[in-house]
Amino acid sequence: MLAALANPERRVERLLATREVAERHAAEFTGRSPQILGRDELAHRLPAGAVHQGLAILTSPLEEPTLEDVVARCGDDALVLALDQVTDPHNVGAILRSAAAFGAAAVIVTERHAPADTGVLAKAASGALEIVPLMRAVNLARTLDQLKEAGFWTYGLAESGNAPIGTLDLKGRVCIVLGAEGEGLRRLTAEKCDRLVTIPTQAALAALNVSNAAAVAAYEWARRSKTA
Repeated sequence: MLAALANPERRVERLLATREVAERHAAEFTGRSPQILGRDELAHRLPAGAVHQGLAILTSPLEEPTLEDVVARCGDDALVLALDQVTDPHNVGAILRSAAAFGAAAVIVTERHAPADTGVLAKAASGALEIVPLMRAVNLARTLDQLKEAGFWTYGLAESGNAPIGTLDLKGRVCIVLGAEGEGLRRLTAEKCDRLVTIPTQAALAALNVSNAAAVAAYEWARRSKTA
C-alpha cells in the first residue's frame, strides 16, 4: 500500500490507518491526513476476509497501458512477460513481483480469463503493480504479432519445447509467453511464438507452477541478456 501512495499515477481517494501506523509512516503519507481508526473498526470497514496491517487505501484504478505504451518503455534490450489466460490472481501477482525484481518492462494478460488488478492480485504483487505496467490484450495472438513487428523475439514455455531456456542468449527485445495453470499455451498462441522452449526439471516433478516458471524465465533473461 505504501507503494501505491508513492506512485504519482495513483489517485488516492481515502486513507485509513491506525494511530500507530499513521505515526510510523507519516513521512510516506506526503501531506495526506489519514482517518484514524482502531484495528477492529478498520477491519470492519474492509471486505470480509480481508487482512490489514493497520492501513487501508481507497484508490482509483490505474490507467491501463496500451501496447504502444509498453513498447515505448522498452529499449534495445527488454523483457515482456505474456500470460495466456492465467486466471489465478495469486499467480499473476507473484509474476508481477518477479517482473519487478528482474527488470521486466511489462506483463501482458488476456482481457478475458484473467483476474482484475485489485484485491488478492494487488496484495500478492506486494507493490509490483505500481512498478510494472499490467496490460490487457483483447487478442493475445495478434498482440504477439505486433510485438514481433516491434522487434521482439517471442518464446513460449511449453513441455513440447525443443530447447532449454538456459541455452538462449536472450539479448535484444524478448517476450516470454506462459500458459494457463494446467492447460499450458493454447494452440494458436504456441503457433505465434518464434520458438517453444522448456525449463528442465527433475522427473519427480515434471512441471513448475506458472509463477515459479515466470520467475525462472525472468531470472534467465536478466542473467543471460547482460552477459557480454
